Amino acid sequence: MHDDQLTFSLRDVSFGIGDQTILQPLTLDLSLKGQVAGLIGHNGSGKSTLLKLLARQLSPLDGAIQLNGEPLEKLKDRALARQLAYLPQNPPPAAGMTVRNLVALGRYPWHGALGRFSRADRDAVDEAMTLTRVTAMADRLVDTLSGGERQRAWLAMLVAQKPQCLLLDEPISALDIAYQIEILKLVGDLARNHDLGVIVVLHDINMAARFCDDIIALHSGRLLVRGTPDEILQPEILQSIYGIEMRVTTLPGAAWPIATHV
Repeated sequence: MHDDQLTFSLRDVSFGIGDQTILQPLTLDLSLKGQVAGLIGHNGSGKSTLLKLLARQLSPLDGAIQLNGEPLEKLKDRALARQLAYLPQNPPPAAGMTVRNLVALGRYPWHGALGRFSRADRDAVDEAMTLTRVTAMADRLVDTLSGGERQRAWLAMLVAQKPQCLLLDEPISALDIAYQIEILKLVGDLARNHDLGVIVVLHDINMAARFCDDIIALHSGRLLVRGTPDEILQPEILQSIYGIEMRVTTLPGAAWPIATHV
């Protein structure tokens, strides 16, 4: 889908409100093409704040963020939207909108408010609905869908945008386990089969270990540790992230280990 490498570069990036420091100076390089990076940590660790900074929903108090070598703050809105697609933890209401209407909104960065909806736009919407398996519900109202169906519809809107990177803030937090697995498997398939980069905020370390290539753990606004799932799924590292004693076990017949608290 995209030929260019996809990189974020952060140098001493910090954020706070008033006297409260939410993100300590953070230096981080992310190379994301075809990869899923998971942001994990306890509540208040700075995960969602970091994602919002990358999505330019917030501006850092200090430091610099570059996307593909360009300063993030200097990119025009539509140019940024052709590279990044952001899904907040609580998407806005879509009252009265069909799934197809919602997905079509993803084409705005390409044709603008007054632009004509072209054949290319229609094809992009159809492709996005196919990839996220929402074609059969194209004419249903978004607010009549189940939680998992609704998340797939929002993902379809992001895919129709044809960005290089998806930024997803806790996309599975309100879903039951079957839908959690379905959504994260879909996200992984999109990344690997279509050269998308994905950064996803997750609460569940086991979901992160199963579906992410790279895990970045924050604690109290600081980068605590970063590594592959195998590197992070170690009892002493998990204890440093969550502040409780953890064990890692592999159940008979399981394809991957799981972490549980002691």
